Amino acid sequence: MKIAVMKEIHEGEKRVPLIPPTVEKLVKLGAELEVEADLGLSCRYDNGDYEKAGARINSSREDMLKTADIILRLRKPPLAEIDLMKKGCIHISYLDPFNETELVDKLADAGISAVSLEMIPRTTVAQKMDVLSSQANLGGYVSVILAAEQLDKIFPMMTTPAGTIKPARVFIIGVGVAGLQAIATARRLGARVEAFDTRPVVEEQVKSLGAKFVKIDLGETGQTKDGYAKQLTPEQMQMQKEGMAKACALADVVITTAQLFGRPAPRIVDRAMIAQMQPGSVIIDMAVETGGNVEGSELDKVVEVEGVKVVGLGNLPGRVALTASQMYSSNLGNFVDHFWDKEAKTFNLNLDDEIMRGALITHNNEIVSEMYKSIKNK
Repeated sequence: MKIAVMKEIHEGEKRVPLIPPTVEKLVKLGAELEVEADLGLSCRYDNGDYEKAGARINSSREDMLKTADIILRLRKPPLAEIDLMKKGCIHISYLDPFNETELVDKLADAGISAVSLEMIPRTTVAQKMDVLSSQANLGGYVSVILAAEQLDKIFPMMTTPAGTIKPARVFIIGVGVAGLQAIATARRLGARVEAFDTRPVVEEQVKSLGAKFVKIDLGETGQTKDGYAKQLTPEQMQMQKEGMAKACALADVVITTAQLFGRPAPRIVDRAMIAQMQPGSVIIDMAVETGGNVEGSELDKVVEVEGVKVVGLGNLPGRVALTASQMYSSNLGNFVDHFWDKEAKTFNLNLDDEIMRGALITHNNEIVSEMYKSIKNK
């Protein structure tokens, strides 16, 4: 069974989908791996590293797409490349299906079995394949490093001959994987950290990291079975904004991480809230790629709103590309390994497995994902 690993062509993307140690693991399973030439150069892996791991190097992207039984990559495929794939090919990558309906329809029409890695259910068994959590973890770390770079004061308290310097105050909105890592990183740098989430269940986690949990009474809230925050009502959104305004006004840094699965990110920090913050403060909008949590944030730009720096840089995990590639590659390798038939030495597209049922979007010229269909039809 031939597996093709494609080089990323998205502008500015330095992450790579598969690194040599994972290639070696899959080759030992009996997979025939073909890697596009110069796949790993952005992370300092040359073609020789992949050849030593057991892969063949191919410089013809078109040939690889036409002959592969399985295609592995990081980002979604360009529409033009779908026509090159053979019918029945299994394609595994991020797909962003809810925002890429044309892409999903074309994959179905072409007879491609398309797996969307961000749709892998959050179960104990699937943890080792959870690309969203892996990359969000790194995004949370990078968000704090960016904030420290943009802020014109230091994070830790210091006692000096010139007097005592107070620690920076950091307020983190959203305590998922990214938020928890942001809390931990800001605390390591010595900041005074507060955090808020609509799910009261995370208060204990916040406190365990040495941060203060900001309580805002929103009435009935909670989380989905996959651990995502449930969408708030307009009334709850207004109550949340009023409750957060005070914490934002006191903060030197605000980091927003709130995203809704399959929907645009909620707008939770408006211009009026920003106007109450101290000039020179910094906001990191981690949700800028899905619409943004912060009024005025712009993708891949640092802008000034009411004297506050609003940072809307995208692809935060890509700023630590080597580590991000190591984690993504491990997740991807674990996914292939989980469905690999060791005796037949083939990939088993097991539709009875809940992980595959959750992640498979198209199969046999049809859209088969029930979650995708339910959200799309709303």
